[in-house]
Amino acid sequence: MNMPAPIELLTALRCPTPAATTTAATMRISVCIATYRRPERLRVLLDDLIVQRRPPHEVIVVDNDAEGSARAVVDVARGRGLPFALHYEIQPQKNVAITRNRSVALAQGNWLAFVDDDERAPPAWLGDLAAAAARFDADAVLGPVLPLLPDSAPPWLRRGRFYDWARLPTGSVVPVRLLRFGNVLLSAEVLLTQAQVFDPAYGLTGGEDGDLLARLTQAGARIVWCDEASVTEPVEAARMSLRWLLLRALRGGQDFARHVLAGRHGPATRGRRLRLLLRALLQMLAAGLLAVLCLPLGRHRCAHWLTKATANFGKLSAFAGLHYREYA
Repeated sequence: MNMPAPIELLTALRCPTPAATTTAATMRISVCIATYRRPERLRVLLDDLIVQRRPPHEVIVVDNDAEGSARAVVDVARGRGLPFALHYEIQPQKNVAITRNRSVALAQGNWLAFVDDDERAPPAWLGDLAAAAARFDADAVLGPVLPLLPDSAPPWLRRGRFYDWARLPTGSVVPVRLLRFGNVLLSAEVLLTQAQVFDPAYGLTGGEDGDLLARLTQAGARIVWCDEASVTEPVEAARMSLRWLLLRALRGGQDFARHVLAGRHGPATRGRRLRLLLRALLQMLAAGLLAVLCLPLGRHRCAHWLTKATANFGKLSAFAGLHYREYA
């Protein structure tokens, strides 16, 4: 017997949707954490999950460090007694997509929440995500990641607001250009319609999250925003530099272009490819000029336009098959 294609299977699942047949109180939520050499950050995140007002069914920690640097933290947490099951596994191949796929394979919940190992989750976090999924009949819910700059951060970084995410009113359907990971709740039914959840081709560059969410959107998934379900992310010292901002902008531009060229934003026709190429070239030149003109107005303004120019250079470089491997 022929199996239905993923998009046909998702269409069948849409009536009724998982959210429509499940209340927030009865959701079995697996929290999935991919970690790599951040044991102290992981420890405080696990502490946050312990005190969730709406505790998860289980927490899955998949360690991408072959040496198992997160094992001791997990063992200590287990020894304290937990309101949920805590599973730990090492995935030794350096690849964030494969690591996340392993967490999906281990999860037993009918909803999966993803949070990064360097984030902090306030007590209402998981409950707010679950309530939004039920209230807005959603297949996925995204929430904000709020950056926490240390007191030692240079003033120009604070003024530039370089780490802020775009935010939307609660209940808004998230447009494809604003799809982000780091704080998301996904229906397992809808997620598993994908033959491959996270694409390993993005495993060293990043962008596997946006690729997945764009595929789900194309297949008809309803992805909404919950502005109350925020997590925080301390900005590390290594990220407080113009060099890091430019490299992240380069990767972001490459990710966007790769998604467009792969048809994630609609059919990758010759016209769409050409428009992307010409727009990126013109925007790169304009942003570079504005960076020079804004230099007397403050370093943060100059840096803003430099990141825009670099992001558009990233789009152009993707046409040549170049990919900045941030996680290599």
